[in-house]
Amino acid sequence: MPGHAFYGGDTVTLRTVEPEDDDFLARHRNDPSIRRPNGEYDPMTGADVVDYRESAEDGVTLLACVAERPVGLVFLFDERPRAGIAELGYWIVPDERRQGYATEAARLLCAHAFRERALRKLVAHVVAGNDGSLAVLDTLGFTEEGCHRRELFVDGAYRDLRRFGLFAEAFDADPHETG
Repeated sequence: MPGHAFYGGDTVTLRTVEPEDDDFLARHRNDPSIRRPNGEYDPMTGADVVDYRESAEDGVTLLACVAERPVGLVFLFDERPRAGIAELGYWIVPDERRQGYATEAARLLCAHAFRERALRKLVAHVVAGNDGSLAVLDTLGFTEEGCHRRELFVDGAYRDLRRFGLFAEAFDADPHETG
């Protein structure tokens, strides 16, 4: 495993993103099932991947790995330290979905955000109809806070972007998480 392990759960380990991961990132960030729900419209080149990886210093970006094999990405971004708020994002490669990896990876990153970064709230945005992401947020205890009507153009139509929030005191960490 190229990157250093950062957090570990029952199945998923979060590790740092390294240059050796650039091909994984480019291949999957260009996958329509990942980029469209994230509002990404342009192709990601090799240079874009390097810029993305290097700009991860603006937040926290970690690979979600199962048995040392990357299966997705979790990240905190738009952190506002003074307000104690950041946005949570995640994606899992199509062949690895529906196995609980996104939920476990997001739970681990939430634990890090609340316990080690002293954030008081996380927010997340999900395109209406992205039932997998909605299920992750529901399982973690996020509450819907609003809807940006027809905010993103996805699959040929303008779609609603739903906003969710989770306060630190409402977060129920997995007791098996080994951080």
